[in-house]
Amino acid sequence: MGERLRLATGVMGNAASLLLYSTPILTMSRIIRKKSTEEFSCVPYITALLNCLLYTWYGLPVVSCGWENFPVVTINGLGILLEFSFILIYLWFASRTRKASLIFSMMVIAILIPLIVMFFITVSISTFVFHDHHHRKVFVGSIGLVTSVSMYGSPLVVVKQVIATKSVEFMPFYLSFFSFLSSSLWMAYGLLGHDLFLASPNLVGSPLGIFQLLLYCKYRKRAVKTMGSPNEWNLEENDEKSKQLQIVISESENGKS
Repeated sequence: MGERLRLATGVMGNAASLLLYSTPILTMSRIIRKKSTEEFSCVPYITALLNCLLYTWYGLPVVSCGWENFPVVTINGLGILLEFSFILIYLWFASRTRKASLIFSMMVIAILIPLIVMFFITVSISTFVFHDHHHRKVFVGSIGLVTSVSMYGSPLVVVKQVIATKSVEFMPFYLSFFSFLSSSLWMAYGLLGHDLFLASPNLVGSPLGIFQLLLYCKYRKRAVKTMGSPNEWNLEENDEKSKQLQIVISESENGKS
C-alpha cells in the first residue's frame, strides 16, 4: 500500500513538474514575439537545468537501487530538454537586444559552463570513487540538495524586483503556483520513501512557493488599483473639458443674440 501511494504521488509530482517546466513557454513566446528579453532573468533556467541534470543522474540505477526513483528520472530528463531550449532562446534574443549584448551573453555562458562542468565532475566521482549505492546517493544527493535550494531560491531575484517596482509583470502566477504544487508533491514523495535528499529541498521550495503566491496576490491588487486611478482622472478631465466647452458655446450664442 505504501509503495503504491508513493508511486501515485510520484506520478502526480511528474504532472505538476511538467506544468512547472512548461510554464516558461509563455515567457519564451513573449520574448520571441517582442524579440526582446525585457527584464526577465535567465538565472532560474540555469539553476533548473543543473538541478534536472543532477536528479536525473540521482534517479538512474547507477546511483539509486534499481529503478526505485524512476519517476524522478522521467520528469528531470524532460526538464533537461526544456530548460536547455529556454536558455538557447534567451541567449539568442538577449544578444540581439541588449546594448552590451556580447558582455551579457558571456556572463550567462560564464555561469552556465562551470555548472555543467561541475555536473560531469559529480558524475565521474560518484562512478569511479564510490562503489556502492548508499555512498553514491549521499554524495550526489548532497550536491542535488544544494542546487535544489538554489533553484527554489533563484526566483527571489524576481521577488526583489516585484517588491521594488510593485508590479508582478515579470513574476508569472502559474510559475509560482506550479512551483508550490510540484515541491509539495515531491516533498511527500521523498517522505513516503524515507529519502531525505528528495524531501529536504522541497521543504524549502514549498514555503517559498507560498510566499511568491502571497506576494502575487498583494501586488496584483495594487496594480489593478493603480491602473484604475488614471482612468478616473481622465474621466474627470474629460468632464471638466466638456463643461468648459459648454460654457464657451453658450457665451458665443449669447453674443450672437
